[in-house]
Amino acid sequence: MKCFERLVLEHIKDINPDSLDPFQFAYRSNRSTEDAISITLHTTLSHLENKNCYARLFVDYSSAFNTVIPSQLITKLLDLGLSSSLCNWVLDFLPDRPQQVRIGGKTSSIITISTGTPQGSVLSPLLYSLYTHDCVAKYSSNTILKFADDTTVIGLISEDDETAYREEVRLLAEWCQDNNLTLNVNKTKEMIVDFRKQATEHRPINIGGEAVEQVSSLRFLRVTLTDDLKWSSHTAAIVKRAQQRLYFLRRLRKARMSPTTLCRFYRCTVESILTGCITSWYSSCSVQDNRALQRVVHSAQKITGTQLPAIHDIHTIRCLRKVNRIRRDPSHPALSLFSLLPSGRRLQSIWTRTSRFRNSFYPTAVRLMNNQ
Repeated sequence: MKCFERLVLEHIKDINPDSLDPFQFAYRSNRSTEDAISITLHTTLSHLENKNCYARLFVDYSSAFNTVIPSQLITKLLDLGLSSSLCNWVLDFLPDRPQQVRIGGKTSSIITISTGTPQGSVLSPLLYSLYTHDCVAKYSSNTILKFADDTTVIGLISEDDETAYREEVRLLAEWCQDNNLTLNVNKTKEMIVDFRKQATEHRPINIGGEAVEQVSSLRFLRVTLTDDLKWSSHTAAIVKRAQQRLYFLRRLRKARMSPTTLCRFYRCTVESILTGCITSWYSSCSVQDNRALQRVVHSAQKITGTQLPAIHDIHTIRCLRKVNRIRRDPSHPALSLFSLLPSGRRLQSIWTRTSRFRNSFYPTAVRLMNNQ
């Protein structure tokens, strides 16, 4: 069945229009959590370059795959231009799924599920993306980013006028209600990024009569964002996790594993933690954060007895690789940031006023490309 689903998946991808929401970063080629984080930071930091401005990030973590209504999904697929025969097959594929629970030797009775998309299905992620393709920002000062069922509203506020942002959140809640998706207020957080010297108190957002919790930091697509847009909390967390994995590396050395095996284990279990989404945050780290990351690498070098790549070098290589991928993708939302100068030899620099924006991914990536 999964082999057949893969055939249907490729067919749907081939006939999908190019006008699909560019801010859906899941289940699409050349899109990743790094892209979503970098776009979020760039949108926020570029706005904060202006005077009397701040940003509000509304993040919804509610699980939504189990609440998709098949009939509504089919209507949206038809609007996107999928054939009626394919839509009828999808409509037959989703409803009336038998399910039961087994714990030990006990098995529950069988119940039939007709909502949502089946877990573990090849088609489910794409179908959910198509189901939410029409959930887009209505106001130019707002951006709605989606990664699967995680939704983020970035409100760019100027002169303390939050009218468009509050209306956007209201429309999002209304869209969710119309599409049988619920904004769980308990799982929804809001973070305010305000660097003004005389920042005012910000009224909370209310959904269904409940106030959304305002936090100073939140977990966003595997990275820890803080309201000062610094990375000490994130680097401290990943350094702690990486150091815990060094214990297993030492155990392997005591078991007389070869240096090649030790290096492979390090790359898979330690370096992968240190460099997760590295292009989106490493260039903005402080000197102390960089040293803490590199100390883990030095410890691993002593254990493996071989030279390991420095975090800075890994970051540079991945930045250049990502820029080249973006420039080859005409549908990428960040493509316009890498435009060539009239000479055609160098990229146009991104104007920055503050160091926090200058050190973010896109301005840094442009400098790296021009320095090649």
